[in-house]
Amino acid sequence: MSTLEIWLTIFGMTIVTIVTRALFLMVGDRLTLPMRVRHALRFAPAAALAAIVLPDLLWYHGGFDASWTNPRLMAGIAAAAFYVATRRMLGMILVGMGVYTVLRLWG
Repeated sequence: MSTLEIWLTIFGMTIVTIVTRALFLMVGDRLTLPMRVRHALRFAPAAALAAIVLPDLLWYHGGFDASWTNPRLMAGIAAAAFYVATRRMLGMILVGMGVYTVLRLWG
């Protein structure tokens, strides 16, 4: 890539970022999202978090590993089960870290 192409790419990415972030500020009062879209957007943070976390849980030793010998996956399952049972976020983090540490030291 030439220097000009790099600068044009940076400029284009800047424009796209500004427009997408400022769009709702500029036309927010005049634009009403349908109820179905607003309902679907409620799940966007959970979907983004799952997209970040799940590959890390399932990718172990350089490949896909969904077996019982994957300590990351087992810690994630234990943490998720704890959260579903108690709805305590800090406890979920501590359980996940604890299970992962024990499995890494034990196995």
